[in-house]
Amino acid sequence: MKTAAECQTMTDIRAEIDRLDGELVALFAKRVSYIDRAAEIKATIAMPARVTSRVEEVVANVRRHAESHGLPPDKLEKLWRKLIEWSIEREESTLGKD
Repeated sequence: MKTAAECQTMTDIRAEIDRLDGELVALFAKRVSYIDRAAEIKATIAMPARVTSRVEEVVANVRRHAESHGLPPDKLEKLWRKLIEWSIEREESTLGKD
């Protein structure tokens, strides 16, 4: 593992990006396990997949994290809203549409 500053060639950069992509996929898989469990719990308490207040809470959290890391909150919000929609669709495959 090298920091960005330690990379001296495009081969180094590409190797680190590929490594990080693998870590990101593993984190998404872990996140999905929580989404799947949420769907199971929601089914027992008759809660819909989409809970608008929670969606907005997640977006606000992401915007805050983006700002603290010097990233553009608007861009991360767009990306996360897609992730949230995908997550809701996944829950709906268990729960059915709202």
